[in-house]
Amino acid sequence: MAKHKTESAESFGHWLLQVFILAIIIIGLYLVVFRFLLANETISGPSMQPTFENNDRVIAVRHSKLSRGDIVILKAPDEPGALYIKRIIGVPGDSIKSKNDVMYINGKQIKEPYLTEYKKKLSKGQLYTNNFSLEQLYHVKRVPKNWYFVMGDHRNVSKDSRMIGFIKRQDIIGEVKLRYFPFNQINWY
Repeated sequence: MAKHKTESAESFGHWLLQVFILAIIIIGLYLVVFRFLLANETISGPSMQPTFENNDRVIAVRHSKLSRGDIVILKAPDEPGALYIKRIIGVPGDSIKSKNDVMYINGKQIKEPYLTEYKKKLSKGQLYTNNFSLEQLYHVKRVPKNWYFVMGDHRNVSKDSRMIGFIKRQDIIGEVKLRYFPFNQINWY
């Protein structure tokens, strides 16, 4: 009978060791994945409304190829330690101009359906995106190499490239691919 208790204690100890090792492996994998491949962030503020609301939770992919229209998490150039979420409007080499609430990239009008909801709320003649061009803002014709021009979807409250300048590629944490919270608004981007 003593032999049975010893074997039982040894098998429980072996099982406990396996669970502990498995937990360490899972935690290690989680840390590696979210340190080098993905970013898990919480949205704070209204600058990307209605696309994202305060306290939404998102997953961003680090090291992805960035394109115009992508939503990105970036290091705030004007607030050390803070992160912003914005939409890429201009990629390196683009000329950008907004006139009468129409965005022109390289002289061609682009569609911005994500602005429709807030534009409907404006009084007649009121602009949602103030008129600007890169030449007016920064005395350059095009977005510089390895830099991006970003804006929030809630244009009249967003602190974005119109105020904080171009964003360096190295300061972009990742491209938002998934909103997973709130659960009733899960969405892939």
